[in-house]
Amino acid sequence: MSFVFYNTLGREKQPFNPLQEGKVGFYGCGPTVYNYAHIGNLRAYVHHDILVRSLRRAGFDVNHVMNITDVGHLSDDADDGEDKMVKSAEERGKSVLEIADFYTKAFFNDTERMNITRPSVVCKATEHIGEMIALIQRIEKNGFTYFAGGNLYFDISKFPSYGELALLRLDDLKAGARIEQDENKRNAGDFVLWFTKSKFENQALVWDSPWGRGYPGWHIECSAMSMKYLGENFDIHAGGIDHIPIHHTNEIAQSEAATGKKPWVKYWLHNEFLVLNKGKMSKSAGGFLTLQKLVDDGFDPLDYRYFLIGGHYRSQLQFSVESLEGAKNARRSLIDKVRALAAKCDVTAACDQTVYAGKTAGYIEEFNKAVEDDLNTPRALAELWGILKEDAETEILSAVFDMDKVLGLGLRDACKAEPKKTGEDAYPREIQELIEKRAQAKKAKDFSLADSIRQSLKERGIILEDGPTGTTWRKSAL
Repeated sequence: MSFVFYNTLGREKQPFNPLQEGKVGFYGCGPTVYNYAHIGNLRAYVHHDILVRSLRRAGFDVNHVMNITDVGHLSDDADDGEDKMVKSAEERGKSVLEIADFYTKAFFNDTERMNITRPSVVCKATEHIGEMIALIQRIEKNGFTYFAGGNLYFDISKFPSYGELALLRLDDLKAGARIEQDENKRNAGDFVLWFTKSKFENQALVWDSPWGRGYPGWHIECSAMSMKYLGENFDIHAGGIDHIPIHHTNEIAQSEAATGKKPWVKYWLHNEFLVLNKGKMSKSAGGFLTLQKLVDDGFDPLDYRYFLIGGHYRSQLQFSVESLEGAKNARRSLIDKVRALAAKCDVTAACDQTVYAGKTAGYIEEFNKAVEDDLNTPRALAELWGILKEDAETEILSAVFDMDKVLGLGLRDACKAEPKKTGEDAYPREIQELIEKRAQAKKAKDFSLADSIRQSLKERGIILEDGPTGTTWRKSAL
């Protein structure tokens, strides 16, 4: 397969030619684990999953690296505001690491339910402080930093191509033009590589460093961890479009300043926002929607996945309950058709088949063209529906399973399983399964998991009560 991706660095579709034949190094920005992921966040991870699935189906060996940010991410990406982790810990009366552990597990629980493939490497910022300090020292040695007010800053005036990704002009970044000016900064766009206690004195996690006891800036985390696992040059970096003007721009500057190698990343892929009637979904605005809220309202997590792949990742996607209902009904119809096809075919043979002929080959060819063209999932989904209109043949079923290697809708498993109950029928059963999982965790002395299950249910309005005959549940009066 010959992929073409829209590269933000250049603002055009470009043929994909990896640095090393047959191998792909891919870094996808992961979550800052201070709260549950909202459904807008999850759009990015479905995009990453489609990318990885497509490349692996085409025969590439993909090393997919994802960070977990558990320190250093302030409420404003440009070094302003409160630390998101510290604020969450204070609000919940927990330690920062307890908050990070709880919401990391919650995040991967969401991605698992959405059939998102787990990355090859998941790396926590707090476990890579040494790599960050070493990278900062390289940047400092090359003359791109200055120390002021107890913090070490990156001087963007020393990096002439700063802002190339975001199409920013260095001369236009005047003091106060982009952010409220930090009195220690020489330029408004300068950013902190290492904070000391001179700023945010109540920071919970601090480490010794050549610049004093403190903690890293958010941007340096991704550079240090991606280089550790992918090398100083790699193929693809992905994230939401909100990362373009600051986070990814700063990553490029500090990485290339450290290594002297350009480009640091060959292809930059960015997904658009999920939008509600009131605009872009944001945790800071309050009242954000979680995957669990959709489940509580009677939707399957894969209904939401189906909804997302019905739009192209580079287009804004308008979310509403009505549109999700449409995706739910379409997915049910799709599963019914696949099950009906499977009932007339040799499912085992369909799973093993890889070579197609005639009309089946034609559908696969069109499906491949859609995937190759910047991961055009709406077109790919149309080919899946199209092939299901053909007469029942094992080869057709095989092609359906092949297409689903990219789409990730669990169609092969759906042929084996009984139809899932939804709504009120599914709700008590799911709670009972979580109660049993909690009991097993307590028996294994994994009290962190047991507590996280109790807290998760509590936040959904379900109260667990332990008694001599076991655990029961009730709905909260609030």
